[in-house]
Amino acid sequence: MITFVNRFTLTGEAEEFEKAFDSTAAFLRAQPGLIKYTLSRQLDEPTSYINIALWESADALRAALAHPDFGNHAKAMRGLAESQGAVFGPRLSFDAPVAEAA
Repeated sequence: MITFVNRFTLTGEAEEFEKAFDSTAAFLRAQPGLIKYTLSRQLDEPTSYINIALWESADALRAALAHPDFGNHAKAMRGLAESQGAVFGPRLSFDAPVAEAA
């Protein structure tokens, strides 16, 4: 499993960016290998977003980004935000303990 982290700095309107991201996310959900993603907005800097996506492998992510239909999604988002992305491999992790019911 790999983690793709993509930081966005808005150059357009937040509502338009979120719509474009949602459209891109719908496309990516249909691609093999996507496990989960989260788009978060920075609380004290509303023009800053981060997307964290878990993929089965770097090859699955590369295949999704190389898909011929991905270009239109990327173009729409590039018109609304600058982005910087990177792929990470797991090193350490933990699950918080589940609280028992009283």
